[in-house]
Amino acid sequence: MKELLKKLIQAETTAKKGELAAAEIISDKLGRSGIDCRIDSWDHNRANLIAQIASAGRKGGLLFVCHLDVVAAGGEGWSHPPFAGVESGGKIYGRGSMDMKGGIAAAVTAIREIVDSKTKLKGDIIFAALAGEETDSCGATRFVGNLPPAFLRKQEGGPKIAGVVVPEPTAFDVVTAHRGILWLEVKTAGRAAHSSTPELGVNAITSMKTLLGELDNYKIRFQPHKRLGNCSMSINTITGGKEINVVPDGCSISVDIRTLPGQNHREIISDFEKTFTKLKQKNPQFEASVSIVREVGALETDPNCDFVKDFCSVVGASETKAVGFTTDGPHFALLGAPIVIFGPGKTQLAHKPDEYIDIADVEKAVEYYKKTILKFLT
Repeated sequence: MKELLKKLIQAETTAKKGELAAAEIISDKLGRSGIDCRIDSWDHNRANLIAQIASAGRKGGLLFVCHLDVVAAGGEGWSHPPFAGVESGGKIYGRGSMDMKGGIAAAVTAIREIVDSKTKLKGDIIFAALAGEETDSCGATRFVGNLPPAFLRKQEGGPKIAGVVVPEPTAFDVVTAHRGILWLEVKTAGRAAHSSTPELGVNAITSMKTLLGELDNYKIRFQPHKRLGNCSMSINTITGGKEINVVPDGCSISVDIRTLPGQNHREIISDFEKTFTKLKQKNPQFEASVSIVREVGALETDPNCDFVKDFCSVVGASETKAVGFTTDGPHFALLGAPIVIFGPGKTQLAHKPDEYIDIADVEKAVEYYKKTILKFLT
């Protein structure tokens, strides 16, 4: 298990390098237990891995969904090389060790141990390790759009999938709710001119300044969620202009909106477009547009459903929790199965220098996942 985790860290699955190397490492590991894997690769280095352990088919299957990609390491603050997978003091250090290659290593190890034990399963195990969760969820959308046969088989008297487990780091909290993501790019358009005669141009930065004033007073319409609280909006980047002596003809901002279950993303976009119309009525030279950079729905699984109750009993949890971060989980809502987020690792270490995971936590996760498989599939 430790060697698998180290190799996955060393694969350096950033957006630049892609996920193919990590998918091949997992395929080799699962293959040693006779588990067939399919690697779906595109754009030379992007990849999803899908494995299925077939069963008698008398119960709904269990889907484990992981993401292979990691954020970039950054340049400073690391005590160990970020992609070396160094083991020290009962921990394994490296980018992705906690988010979420520790969870991947635990799930793969648990599945192998179940298969190697020759346990008779009544429902399929499906394992998916996907690309791009940190950026655009390209792997999840590709996977859902090309569902493998395991999802298409209709089982009499029961669902195709009994439940979905996402081994993201939750410090072993059972998470059944999180907010969604709506990332927008807003652009203002102007007309370039020499800066010595600015009256001949239309300054896109000035237009953006006017728009930002409007957005300061904009309140997204929503009903607060009893577990997730409020929707939020944050303007996090701004870009404009090319040369100091040229009136800028373009300016853009990025807007990070975190949404609640049931919230209509299209209504938010419509609000932006109405603001553009209002400003153009005041100034005919004002031009703006909005486009979606990334969109993931909110997650809300019924904490009182049988699957969640049984899952909590397996892992010894007395209650479920809601979190602020977002996962690929909502992409699998169309399966009609309960979704839980549960895995090893301290969430506060995500995306920071000296990311690490405790080896004892990964070993603990292996046992939890094995018990989960036995609970639902035997």
